[in-house]
Amino acid sequence: MQLILISGLAGAGKSTALKILEDSGYYCVDNLPPPMLLQLIQIHLFSSDVKKIAVGVDTRSYSLLRQLPNAIHDLSKLGIDIKVIYLDARVDVLIKRFSETRRKHPLSDGEKTISDCIKEEQEILSSISNIAYKVDTSDLSANSLRGIIKQFVNADYSQLNVVIQSFGFKYGLPIDSDFIFDVRCLPNPHYDVAIRIFNGTEEPIIEYLDGQEKVQEMIEDIYLFIKKWLGEFSLDNRNYVTIAIGCTGGKHRSVYITERLAKLIRVLNYKVMIRHRQI
Repeated sequence: MQLILISGLAGAGKSTALKILEDSGYYCVDNLPPPMLLQLIQIHLFSSDVKKIAVGVDTRSYSLLRQLPNAIHDLSKLGIDIKVIYLDARVDVLIKRFSETRRKHPLSDGEKTISDCIKEEQEILSSISNIAYKVDTSDLSANSLRGIIKQFVNADYSQLNVVIQSFGFKYGLPIDSDFIFDVRCLPNPHYDVAIRIFNGTEEPIIEYLDGQEKVQEMIEDIYLFIKKWLGEFSLDNRNYVTIAIGCTGGKHRSVYITERLAKLIRVLNYKVMIRHRQI
């Protein structure tokens, strides 16, 4: 049986993620107190045909969250395949979402600001965040999140999974990355009006950047660094590493380099997932 725990900050997209998993054939339960996880699994393990379950766990049950590690441990002894997804977003984005929906934050007591509530929530959920597959939903559409969730579900966790994502610095730093590489110093196709409408997956940009010596040097340097340290991450029992490549707008250089790095790292027999945040 497979169990996916969906956690993260209020307003970061947990409800959307659960709906995506439900559409993918998962039996979904939202806001289940951690002590009841074992009961839920036992019911379906021995008396139903349900083999894929997704559960939302967040600060609505914060008084019981400290029991989650024990619940995960007990389920692991039953041979349950457990994966944890943590949905995150920048504070300014979360505040805007609460303002637009006029919803009350789960930790609101009438005195704390939304910023105070978010900070407290980050602290409460830090132990879950540290063991989870993190997704920054700040600039993601529902369709983009759907693609990421489906990639996660289908990933092979018998080996290290490498996530490589492009992004634009003008939209803010992705907060779900282990490594961030800044490639804004490289020649920018944006200034060639004949090709600026294309992105880094399309031939005019590829041809332009293929011919730039500094771009090729940057790819080689990043690749050698990543190649050297991926093995250490595997030995540390990590299931994934997320690498972010950033240029100004997230459309040309970062996209091109992400695609090139993905090809190089796949040769090392790692499972590679690609995200392009801005295209």
